[in-house]
Formats: sequence, C-alpha cells, structure tokens
Amino acid sequence: MSTTPIQLRLILGDQLNAKHSWFSKKEDHVVYVLMEIRSETDYVVHHIQKILAFFSAMRQFASWLENKGHRVHYIKLDAVENKQNFTANLEQLKQQYQAKSIAYQYPDEYRLDRELQELETVLNIPVSVVESEHFLTTRSTLKNHFEGKKTYLMESFYRMIRRQTGYLMQGNEPLTGRWNYDAENRSGFKANVHPPPIPDTSYPIGDLLELIAQQGIQTIGKQNGTHLNWPTTRADALRLVAHFCEFLLPYFGQYQDMMSVQEPFLFHSRLSFALNIKLISPAEVCEAAIAAWQKNQEYISIAQVEGFVRQIAGWREYVRGIYWAEMPEYALLNFFNAKRSLPSWFWNGETQMNCLKQAIGQSLNEAYAHHIQRLMVTGAFALLAGIDPNEVDAWYLGIYIDALEWVEMPNTRGMSQFADGGIVGTKPYAGSSNYIDKMSNYCKTCFYDRKKKHGERACPFNSLYWNFYQQNRKLLEKNPRIGMAYVTWDKFPHEEQQALIKQATHYLNTINTL
Repeated sequence: MSTTPIQLRLILGDQLNAKHSWFSKKEDHVVYVLMEIRSETDYVVHHIQKILAFFSAMRQFASWLENKGHRVHYIKLDAVENKQNFTANLEQLKQQYQAKSIAYQYPDEYRLDRELQELETVLNIPVSVVESEHFLTTRSTLKNHFEGKKTYLMESFYRMIRRQTGYLMQGNEPLTGRWNYDAENRSGFKANVHPPPIPDTSYPIGDLLELIAQQGIQTIGKQNGTHLNWPTTRADALRLVAHFCEFLLPYFGQYQDMMSVQEPFLFHSRLSFALNIKLISPAEVCEAAIAAWQKNQEYISIAQVEGFVRQIAGWREYVRGIYWAEMPEYALLNFFNAKRSLPSWFWNGETQMNCLKQAIGQSLNEAYAHHIQRLMVTGAFALLAGIDPNEVDAWYLGIYIDALEWVEMPNTRGMSQFADGGIVGTKPYAGSSNYIDKMSNYCKTCFYDRKKKHGERACPFNSLYWNFYQQNRKLLEKNPRIGMAYVTWDKFPHEEQQALIKQATHYLNTINTL
C-alpha cells in the first residue's frame, strides 16, 4: 500500500468519462468519490427516468473503476452516513481517510462551480481542479473568439471549430465549398416515414425504483417496467452511435424537424444523454458520423452529416460558451417581463391542443422530445403566452433526460423564449399553426381548427401569435428579421385586429382549460 497521503477525487454524475487521464493508471493513494445526494435530485422536480438513468450510470461507472483496480468510495442515496450534499460528505470522507487533498473536474453547471470553489476554505484542505477532457472547446473559447464584438454569431463560431478540428474540411475551406446545408434539411411532414427499431440498451432498475419511492423523492413523468432503455454504460452508448451511423444518419438531416404522433424518436440519435454525462465524447460522435459518410457517400449525403456535425460540434459547444460567458446574470434575464405561470397541463399533458398534448405526453413518457418539439411547440406556446422564463427553465431542466443547466438554459431562456433579448437567437421563434401543420400530423386530429384565427374552437396559436407581436411591438418592430409581421398586422382591418386580441385575451384568461 502506498505511503503517499490520500487524495479524494470527486466525480460528478455527469463526469463519467472513462477516457479521462485520471484513470490511465492505478494510484493507491487516490480514492474516487461518487455520491447520490438529495441536493442533486431536488433542485428541480426531475423526470423519474432522469434520476434512474443518472444513478444507473453512476453505479455502473463505479463498478468499472473498481474492476480496473481503482479505489472507489460510492455513497448511495439511503446510506446512513450520507449527508446529502457534496461538501458535508467530503468533510466526513476527509476525516475517514485522513485525506490531505481533494481534486475535482471543472463542473459544467454554475451552481456547482461556485459550491466546489468553496471547498478549500470550508474544509481547510488543498483543493485542485482539472479539465473534464470532454468538450472540443474550453469554457472561455467563445468569449475569447468574440472579444470586442457585439453579438455571438453562431456560424462564425461553428466555422472556427470546423477549422480547428478539420471536420469536413480540406485545408482551411469546407470539403464541398459549402459550410452549411441547413436549407436541404427542412423537410416537412411525410407519412410512412418509419425508422428501424433502436438497439436494446435496457438496464434493470427495479432496486432504484424502490429506493426513489422509499426516499420520497418527488418526480414527474413515467417509467414503464423495471428496465430503463437509455444507454447508461460506454458500451451501450457506442452501440447507439454505431446504430445511428448505419441506420439513421442517412435520413437524419432531411427529417430532423419533422414531428409525428407515431414516431417519437424518428431519425434522431438519442445520444444526448450519453454525451452530456460524458460516456462518449463529441469528437467520437462526429468522427464516427464523418467516417460513415466517407465510407458510403452514395447512401449518406453531405447534407445529413453536416447537419449532424453542426448540432454536435457547433451548436452544443456554442450554447456552452454562451452559458459561461453570460452567467450568472443570464439566469435573471426576462426581456419581455413575462410573468404568467406555466399552465397546469404542462405537468400532465391534459390539453385539447393536440400538438402540445403530443409533445408533452411524449416528454412525460420518454423523458425526451427533439429540438423542434421543444422550440416550436412547447417553447413557442410558452413564449406566446408570456410564461415566466424561470418556470419554463425549471420545467425543461426537470423533464428532459439530457437537460443540464449549461445546455438547457441558453436553449430555453435564449433560443426558445428570447428572454435574453437576442444573445442566442436573432429573433423570437414565434409560430402560428401553419408551421406546426407543415411539420407534423398533429393538427389533423386536433379539437381546435388550425385554419381559424378567432371564433369557436379557433387554434390558440393563431390569435396568441398576433397578440404577442402586438403586445411587444415597442421591443420588436425594429428587429430586421420580423419587420414583415408588423407590415402584415397593420394591413389587417381594425375589426380583425380587435377580434384577434379579444380571442387571445380569452385564451390567456382561461389558459388552464385549453
């Protein structure tokens, strides 16, 4: 046994990176610490599958470490000695092991970053911090890239990363002469589009289900059966990567915005949870997709692979950079001064608006919805209805299995709600029923009539859309990307304008019964 003083190394639940240099050699003086704690289960109300997936992945990662010969101290949720927060548990372990130092990896959430920065002072012990060795960029890359600029242009950041990584590049220019194939990746709804079954990554969670119930943890959503069908090991995640590249990538970009009652996942990879807890890396995922395209270019078009690389290497890194450039002030932004409470049916899906019923119901059942469901259905409704962005943030952060604040908040408060006034998006993503009908089969069986702007059973999106722009005219009319909305509004007869405002007001006053 080593005589070197013991060092405790904290591993957070979203730092399950088997490729981290920490684990490259066995060190007897190092004790790796993982813990299931109430401060993490309770800061918002989480989906039951999210808690199950985190604990399942953490337990299996701890077993992997032990099998590699590393020393591990794992604190289960119901352990008698569990103080239910990081600092108190580390204080106890410091005494137990007579540890002389503590180390951790940079956390990805601001609240944990601040808590762990206090460890050295609170515990009176040397504390060191290292990179998580996961992302393609650092926390400060975006801020440095845009130093002196007024806006954070996503396309500029994306091109910088493409040049840095060499993804789909020939020298300093894109392989095909084009950087972006977004225009080719906007296919509307198509009937009879059915992806192949996803590979089985199920993991038994009966004991965890019982544990969560016994401990009285408040959750939302459903878990069907005693097996969790999300990747909770690196091997499972790699199988999902391979499945995506072979069967889903050829159609990914084309149908990435489509929404279907029959197909909750379509051609999306379902890799976001595994990525966000670091079972796999963005480099591995992008390089696998590019390799698949290079091997079979007749079957996989450049538009499909570029669209995927842009989401992983571009957008994911971009929103992380925004988060660290703008926090903590970012969490307080409320451009429209929205104050309305989230409708009660956001928690149960019991609404007569079929698009919201489907998107929320799927979220409750699967802990998942793809980006258009989040942006243009649930998000667009919250925007049009003037929902408090704090409540919107909490809902998104809790309900989605892949939601961690660094990625959720810029997408929600920024892109979806425009609460940041344009830091992330160049315009509010407000939409009427026309967009939802084009991209989905939701409207065909809806209680409301998508073609009606006002009157009995008129689609709420239509009047709320125009009311939103009318109410926020002083804030928005100079935005060059939405000027036509006001040109159109001003052409409406006064009676039509009043009917739309009256309809929207009625719906907002009866929002919990829609």
